[in-house]
Parts: sequence; C-alpha cells; structure tokens
Amino acid sequence: MKRSACLIHNPVAGQGDSEADLQRIRTLLELDIDLDIRLTTKEVDADQLARAAVKEGASTIIVSGGDGTLSAAASALVRSSIPLGVISRGTANAFARALGIPDTLEAACQTILNGCNRVVDAARCNNQPMMLLAGMGLGAKMVEHSERTAKNRFGTLAYILGGLKQLWQMEFFEARIETEDKVITVLNAAAVTVANAAPVTSILAQGPAAVIADDGMLDITIVAPANAAAAIGAGFHLLKTAQQGIAVERSDIGYFRDRSVKVTTEPPQKVALDGELIGTTPVEIECIPGGLTILVPKLT
Repeated sequence: MKRSACLIHNPVAGQGDSEADLQRIRTLLELDIDLDIRLTTKEVDADQLARAAVKEGASTIIVSGGDGTLSAAASALVRSSIPLGVISRGTANAFARALGIPDTLEAACQTILNGCNRVVDAARCNNQPMMLLAGMGLGAKMVEHSERTAKNRFGTLAYILGGLKQLWQMEFFEARIETEDKVITVLNAAAVTVANAAPVTSILAQGPAAVIADDGMLDITIVAPANAAAAIGAGFHLLKTAQQGIAVERSDIGYFRDRSVKVTTEPPQKVALDGELIGTTPVEIECIPGGLTILVPKLT
C-alpha cells in the first residue's frame, strides 16, 4: 500500500523552470507516494497550506521551495511530530544545508523515499516561528540589499555581495543582550545573530563554529569591529573557523549559548528572521527543544 503525503510547492521559487521541477518531483515520488499537491499563491502561503493539511490528517508534509517557504511550512508542524520532507529550490538553501539534507531534486526526493526521521529544535522570535536564525544589524542589511535579480544570478553569493556593499556604510549600535542569568551590553555592535540552526555559509552565526540543531540551545554571536576593515577581517575569520570547525578567537567577536534571549538595541535595528525582514528590535527568542521532525538521509 502506498504512503500518502501533502506536497506544498512554491511555483515562484528557484532559478529554473518551476513546472518542470514539479513534474520531476512527481516522477520521482509518485511511484511510492500518493501526493496531495497544493501550490502557494500570493494570497495563500505555505504556513496556511500546511496547517490545513495537518487539520485534514496529513501524515507527512513535503515542501518544495526556498528557505522562506520551508520555514513557513515547518512552523505549522512544530510540536506535531508530523515529519517534514524538504526539497530546496531557493537561493541560499540554508534550511537544507543546516540540517544535512541534500539540495538537489533527485537527492532530496531519495531522502524523502528512503530517509529517516530526525527530531530537531525549533524556536520562536517575538511569537513568530524561527527555524534557522534571526539577524540584527549587518545580517539584516545583507538580506535587505540582496536584490532578487542578483539572487537569481549569483545565488548565495548575492547575500555576501549585499553585505560587502553595506560594510562601507556600516552603522554601529548599542546592544543589550539579556538571558535568565546575565546581561551583556555592547557599545559598538555591528551584528547580533541568534541561531537555532545555521549552515557554514551563514557566517555571522558562526561564533561557536558548530550550531547544533538538536541541543536545546540558541547560539548567540556578536560582532563588534572597530571599523569596516576590521569587519572584513572578522568576516573572513568567521568563515575560516567555521570551515575548520573551531570557535572564533578574536577580541571583536563574542558568542555564547542559552535557552532564551532578549535583544534590545539603540537605535532600533531591522531584524531578518529566516531570511525575511520582520520589523525592528527589540526581539525575544526562545528555543523549543525537539519541536520539529524532519526527514534526513540515513547514516551509512
């Protein structure tokens, strides 16, 4: 007897032919899975479609789209134990990379067919679901200024290019970072990033070098360089240490882990949540340990 699953497909995600992608996904999956296919629109997003599918008794949700689509659908599954299948078709594909899921159609579909369940953490930021991270300061500006045309042409590099443009107009801010047992004040912050899960390419989240998706903790990284040149040096250091799997060792980068955190800034800073701008600081973020079940490749 075939399994069944709801497939949520974003027809405007990705750089290729969305209709061809959907047909390829159907070819790869439908021999083994009865698919209930639902398309996102301007009026109906992945979160709404996923919540409707959950109410109707879906046993598995598969999502085809970019990080925003994936995070939106995942938010409907928090604390549900319904497994999420991930088919990444976006620019950065940070969601898949952070969780060790292949980001090609064929490999992603094979993971859905033959993979296993993994329970990972979720989080909430100002009462909104957070699967990956919240960036303030430079991280939010990188998202804001990475234009769609550049994303389509350069992919993940578009975010880096957007960030480099902002370095020369970098604005410092005062950050007050509160947890249950401590308060940290930074007078010259350029970026504060709170991560639940993050790939190596999300360099502003890489203070500890290993953002663990199922440790029940948030990873907070603070970058406070003296000037633009120091910021570039800090960025290269974050990337290098993340690739090597070691924590940062610079006086202008700090990091720690905690279960919840409140960030207040002066002046207020824009906040990018899972790659989308959602408003400005302050933010309150808490981890939801074991909040999400995803399909991942089996260990060999």
